[in-house]
Amino acid sequence: MNNKENEEVLIGKIKYSNVWPVFHYFDETRLSRASQLITEVPSKLNRRMLGGTLDISPVSSFAYGYGSERFLLLPDLSVSSDGPVASILLFSRKPPEEIANGKIALTNTSATSVNLLKIIMEKAYGGKPEYWDSEPDLELMMAESDGALLIGDHAIQASWRDHGYIVTDLGEVWKSWTGYGMTFAVWAVQKAFAEAHGDFLAEVAEAFVESKRMSLSDVSPLVAKACAEIGGTAEYWRHYFTQNIRYDFNESHRQGLSLYFDYAYEMGLLDHRVELEIWSDKLLTRVKE
Repeated sequence: MNNKENEEVLIGKIKYSNVWPVFHYFDETRLSRASQLITEVPSKLNRRMLGGTLDISPVSSFAYGYGSERFLLLPDLSVSSDGPVASILLFSRKPPEEIANGKIALTNTSATSVNLLKIIMEKAYGGKPEYWDSEPDLELMMAESDGALLIGDHAIQASWRDHGYIVTDLGEVWKSWTGYGMTFAVWAVQKAFAEAHGDFLAEVAEAFVESKRMSLSDVSPLVAKACAEIGGTAEYWRHYFTQNIRYDFNESHRQGLSLYFDYAYEMGLLDHRVELEIWSDKLLTRVKE
């Protein structure tokens, strides 16, 4: 972790399209301190934040919960949904409630979605599946499983294919079951970094929020980029960036995330209860749901 003024600040970036609006106009070279973007899948960013080798990064919500005592959350930033998310998908031959005691292949790229699936399977469907970890390859996963969980761009691309599987959107299931939206990723900062570099952190947080604002005021550049790099139609991506994914972190998002953490604790997925601590350049606000 970088606490010396002359050391480069390390900022994580998720290697998926779902964070593009927050990063599209974010230019680390314009910050007042030398900074470097580290682009990786969520699981690798999570490990680096938990290990203290990143200063600021979006992390899987579960990773924040796991290391909540050492992190603060940046306000007004998340990757959330308020219904279908379109990029956290369970593929199966039978409806998900019918494979609640079956065998499910899990993507090895993010903890939040994996544990969301476990919560839904156990709490909503009353099951206890057998799980195994896999590279995000749908045919490989389904060759020996009743279901397969994919996230991010892997899930999006697989959802376009004519494979005949039932596709279940976990954001949609969570919303219909709990009444809340689901927050899949949050922006976290090491507490020690926040305490030592409050002014600079305010600059970074403002740059992220401004990028989000500019991106969502006209998603055309993101839509064109997604069509070129990932495929699909402009209509699909316009809907994805403006309807499926929510980038704020409002009271409803926080309540939904708190419920997720409560379930994770009850099931033994987390060994402690989680309080959401949100950084502010004026004061540290402790959110208790």
